[in-house]
Amino acid sequence: MDGVLIINKPAGMTSHDVVAWVRRIVGEPSVGHLGTLDPSATGVLPMVVGRFTRLSQFYMESDKRYQGTIRFGFSTDTYDAEGEPTSPEHPFHISLEDLRQAATTFLGRIQQMPPRFSAKKIEGVPAYKLARKNQEIELKPKQVEVKEFEIIGWDGQQAQFQAWVSSGTYLRSLAHDLGQMLGPGAHLSHLVRTAVREFTIEEAHSLDELTRAGKPDPQAHSPHPQRPITDIMLNNGLTAKSSPFESFFLHPRLVLPEFPAVTASPEALVRIRHGNPTNLPEFSKASLVKVFEGQARLIAIAKRIAGTLFQPKVVLA
Repeated sequence: MDGVLIINKPAGMTSHDVVAWVRRIVGEPSVGHLGTLDPSATGVLPMVVGRFTRLSQFYMESDKRYQGTIRFGFSTDTYDAEGEPTSPEHPFHISLEDLRQAATTFLGRIQQMPPRFSAKKIEGVPAYKLARKNQEIELKPKQVEVKEFEIIGWDGQQAQFQAWVSSGTYLRSLAHDLGQMLGPGAHLSHLVRTAVREFTIEEAHSLDELTRAGKPDPQAHSPHPQRPITDIMLNNGLTAKSSPFESFFLHPRLVLPEFPAVTASPEALVRIRHGNPTNLPEFSKASLVKVFEGQARLIAIAKRIAGTLFQPKVVLA
């Protein structure tokens, strides 16, 4: 099974937990995700399955969109609602317009300090492991880009916001830093990731949906109840199109939309599958192209090396 699967991650699970769950349900050992999401957060977690894990390199610096809530009045050690308060609660009075104006100071390229409780590595050890042991942590600020940080609601205690940020941006830090700037302290109380580059929450599926799809018909007897459903299907002579998960995978033409797509000739496909360069005359200007066999089978990502000559960069089939 090869493809991209968009999961709507539930609260309370790590991104690694979701990878393990998907791996077990679909019966495919090669599964990865395209961007860690905090355990308390929910929303878009794109999964690459099978040979599509080779596409991860093209998503290393993916913009992300969020919606969430910031609770004002006190800060926490984790910068979110899971942590311990680090300041007494103070009343806070500010208008919606002033709050919106304060948020604009974080727009653009900024130097952001990661939270102490984060996966940021300190000499190979995640910072949160050191923080839990009360060890000294020397974190360094990182340049990130905040393209949008808009306050869309305010009830006098909690602010609803939407954000569009570069890879590596901590929304917890944005909430904490805004609270520090305005005085009373603040923390992130709720977060939903609504998009990772081209992948949106409208395309996402719950783990419950995936689990139900992977369960055999309860009326049918299976002599191998502990074996992956994919093994059972293959031994029954079923094709990949018979997979109960087929409808969950994103159509390959929707992946990496910034790369033009070409349906290659049989002769070109043979060369590409063997890692050899081939001519794709339709794309004399493109740098990278998606090479398809037919309409739905993504074979490779190829890079232009000269004129209309393209060298396979990643071969998928």
